[in-house]
Amino acid sequence: MAGNQNQAAAGRNLFMSSVTGLANTVAVTVTFFGAPQLWQRSVGYVRDITFQTYGASLVDFAAFAWFVICAALVFYISRASIGTALIFGGMAIVSRFM
Repeated sequence: MAGNQNQAAAGRNLFMSSVTGLANTVAVTVTFFGAPQLWQRSVGYVRDITFQTYGASLVDFAAFAWFVICAALVFYISRASIGTALIFGGMAIVSRFM
């Protein structure tokens, strides 16, 4: 009986590591294409606010920091979404065959 539980746990662990790996790979790809688009559409606003609030000396730093923030937002949101979709998709396929 313990052998069956160990096999089931190993199967779940393999599935979850595969889901995590696939979600990370797809999230990096989405970030590569999506973060520059988000940054390009929003950096003007960030530059204006930074200039009005802190002056011209921090505008370039704020633009760079905003790019890092955009990349992190796109990566983590896409990884969470893709991971959740893969888990629910896998559960739907398993429940279909049960």
